[in-house]
Amino acid sequence: MSDDHPHAAIARRLKRANGHLETIVEMIEQGRPCAQIAQQLQAVESAIESAKKALIHDHIGHSLEETLKVSGPKGRNMLRDFRLIAKYL
Repeated sequence: MSDDHPHAAIARRLKRANGHLETIVEMIEQGRPCAQIAQQLQAVESAIESAKKALIHDHIGHSLEETLKVSGPKGRNMLRDFRLIAKYL
């Protein structure tokens, strides 16, 4: 996947999260304190959630935008409203 692909940033984010997850497995195997492991797990969950939101917003921005442009100003207003509410996903 090239850097100009629309999902390249999302893929990089998930690769970082995967690296952190591998580190967490090592922490568990080393018997590190549960509080440290839980903290790192929270960070991975947050990164994955962020990637999911970015993917959804990207989909809204690219796929739905083309469809709603046909509707003119009304479609653009609908898209704006949908983007506004989607940030709460």
